Amino acid sequence: MSFLKKAAIATAITAVTLTMTACQTQDVKQEMATAPELNNQDLYEVDHEGRHYVFDDFATYQEFLTVGETSYRKVLIGEGPKNETLVFGLRAEDKKKLSGIAGVEMYSGNMPADETFYGEMRAEDGRLYVFSTLEDMEAVRATGEAAYRLTQIGTGPQGQSVVFVLNSGNKKKYPAALVERFKEINAL
Repeated sequence: MSFLKKAAIATAITAVTLTMTACQTQDVKQEMATAPELNNQDLYEVDHEGRHYVFDDFATYQEFLTVGETSYRKVLIGEGPKNETLVFGLRAEDKKKLSGIAGVEMYSGNMPADETFYGEMRAEDGRLYVFSTLEDMEAVRATGEAAYRLTQIGTGPQGQSVVFVLNSGNKKKYPAALVERFKEINAL
């Protein structure tokens, strides 16, 4: 085979490969653009008047803290941590969904939390628990206490004691990033 034929074949193969790569890249970008947002970066829980409220959206959580109710909700009687009514506060875009709601899925253990997870749990006793992992949040929900913690008395948004929940892997380190994130989220 002559040098020109080999060069022409190599050029054709390169062009086809580049075209296929470009098409695959475009397909991946389209899939990423159409992939639904998981909304699994944060979770907020509140024990209030004998009910256990769960929110996967900070704005809905803040609205609840201000008003004491949520516009849209999914209610499960007797399904809370202490058999109380479990109420999922929903965003407007989630109100008609029967499944795929991040707060419900994460609470039920059917959706993993994002690696940048942040969680808050407001207990009836006035304490505000802050989490960096969903696993730590689940443990406190199950037992009612944090085995490892850093407590700051009176530093919460309404003067609550704030309990930064730690675990066996980080119990000897000051949770500077979690404390800073708490202050940033709560505008303190």
